Amino acid sequence: MKKSIFTWINSIQWYFINTVLSNMPSRHLRLLCLRLLGSQIGKVSFYAGFEIRNPRGLIINNNCSIGPRVRLDAREGLIIKEFVTLAAEVMIWTLHHDYNDEKFKTIGSSVVINEYAWICSRAIILPGVTIGAYSIVASGAVVTKDVPPYAIVGGVPAKVIGQRDKKEYNYNPYCVFHIN
Repeated sequence: MKKSIFTWINSIQWYFINTVLSNMPSRHLRLLCLRLLGSQIGKVSFYAGFEIRNPRGLIINNNCSIGPRVRLDAREGLIIKEFVTLAAEVMIWTLHHDYNDEKFKTIGSSVVINEYAWICSRAIILPGVTIGAYSIVASGAVVTKDVPPYAIVGGVPAKVIGQRDKKEYNYNPYCVFHIN
């Protein structure tokens, strides 16, 4: 009985976050509700249309920009450090299925995105990956392994395709005039 009630409550919470909350016209109200649901979110530009799995496992530090229709799976923990940019339709996964298990059980681990990383549109980051500081993940890349600091990765699976200049960047993707 307890398990079915817990599942039912989780289903209602998932529906509220990903259907009602993610499309509210006020970004301030979206952030407030996510914080009330257990997310640790700083000063962040959070576009509408997102999907979040397990808000209690989500930590986003200050001065980040989270683009439209981003999917954040925080069931095993997701940490996004300061000055990170996630472009439109990025997917970050912390769980997936064990395809060799008879019951198709879930397995996975947390994901960390370090400061000043830029995850371009439609990139996918898989469970257990750490994205290094100042690195760039190209559009459409599927990241299956850790990305070193300052690296530019692209492709399926993602491989190092370049290097960012090694210097202290000082930009802020957070936008106070962000409307959506």
